[in-house]
Amino acid sequence: MPVTPDQDRPRDRGARAGARAGAAVAAAALLAGCAGAGGSSTGGDTLRVLMVNNPQMVELQKLTAAHFSRETGIKVDFTVLPENDVRDKISQDFSNQAGQYDIATISNYEVPFYAKNEWLYPLDEYVAKDTAFDQQDILEPLRKSLTAEDGKLYAQPFYGESSFLMYRKDVFAEKKLTMPARPTWRQVADLAARADGAKPGMKGICLRGLPGWGEIIAPLTTVVNTMGGTWFTEDWRARLSSPEFKRATNFYVDLVRKHGESGAPQSGYAECLNNLTQSKTAMWYDATAAAGSLEAEDSPVKGKIGYVQAPVERTRSSGWLYTWAWGMQKASRNTEKAWTFISWASGKEYEALVGKSIGWANVPAGKRTSTYSNPDYLKEAAAFAAVTRDAITGAQPDDPGVQRRPAPGIQFVGIPEFTDLGTKVSQEISAAVAGRQSVDEALAKSQELAEKVGKEYRP
Repeated sequence: MPVTPDQDRPRDRGARAGARAGAAVAAAALLAGCAGAGGSSTGGDTLRVLMVNNPQMVELQKLTAAHFSRETGIKVDFTVLPENDVRDKISQDFSNQAGQYDIATISNYEVPFYAKNEWLYPLDEYVAKDTAFDQQDILEPLRKSLTAEDGKLYAQPFYGESSFLMYRKDVFAEKKLTMPARPTWRQVADLAARADGAKPGMKGICLRGLPGWGEIIAPLTTVVNTMGGTWFTEDWRARLSSPEFKRATNFYVDLVRKHGESGAPQSGYAECLNNLTQSKTAMWYDATAAAGSLEAEDSPVKGKIGYVQAPVERTRSSGWLYTWAWGMQKASRNTEKAWTFISWASGKEYEALVGKSIGWANVPAGKRTSTYSNPDYLKEAAAFAAVTRDAITGAQPDDPGVQRRPAPGIQFVGIPEFTDLGTKVSQEISAAVAGRQSVDEALAKSQELAEKVGKEYRP
């Protein structure tokens, strides 16, 4: 992310330390990759794509053979894994650069480090030639987040997302509850208590409790930000044991333990989506991308869900910024064909295909300006389209809290070590959700872990 001259000194120090850390991460992943890669892309007519198992990716897998492959003659071999597993496999394969996979779903978190380590193939030459793709139609926050420090573009978004609060309008009406357009977390906690038990077996709210830096840490960190906390100060002092971080974490853990879903320590995005769909929870705070599944034609809660901005306390907004995007492995011998797939999967044509064949609410949105002026999409996605776009365009990855940060990121800290640090901290906090230890105990251990990382970045 660009910074002004008077802001760049601590970030420059972080960048130098990050480069050293990136090399260490690359070396570790290389060893793992050598142990598990075992193969390479053929360079023929088959592309190998490694991707996360989110619902919209599963839909893409079904549509590819009947449409993309039939039209282009390019076969696509998909490997589809859960989020935590796919991150590990992508890191191993791309660091190894054996080319087992041509394309993988990566995020705006990984792009800066993967680009610095030369694991990704820059896409600028293809974008320049493929005018029909219309790069300027991609929402600016996503274009910026997928552009590395060298100014080159390294991935294209399949969909973009922020986070917001989803709730059952019918349940709230029955219980005579009112959801503010911009709720505070205190209001959400009160509503969760009052909605708890509104229907047999229904809990007040679903919040991720599953370990993983992309699972429980993502929503929790947005709560930390808006309640005045931060992982690190501008000079890289760890703050996980600060009063603000403790207060936010206690709030989150207490809320999910008192009024959250059953099995919270094992609940991530997929489990919470199922809980809201199956009327097991009255509210859910999570990714805006979930709305497409909730409003799908076969969804039992279609038309019953309300959507409002991410809850806040001390900040004006708190929604995260994230994109699952297509990154091309630099070692791929199928770069032309890989771009053909990326252009199709991230293009307007694919959105139209999904809209016509599956339903406009299912379109992998949050990435193109034109989507939000498409009357077909707006008709079906009226309940959440404007809220989603406002959340994405209002996200502030360089300034997500109440104090200056040493690295960009809303639901993560934009350093390579965060994969390991965030995962370890998530395990401690998930244990607190499970009742195996207190929040204070979890954060004391987490503070020690963060201090070790912070020391590497201080001059």
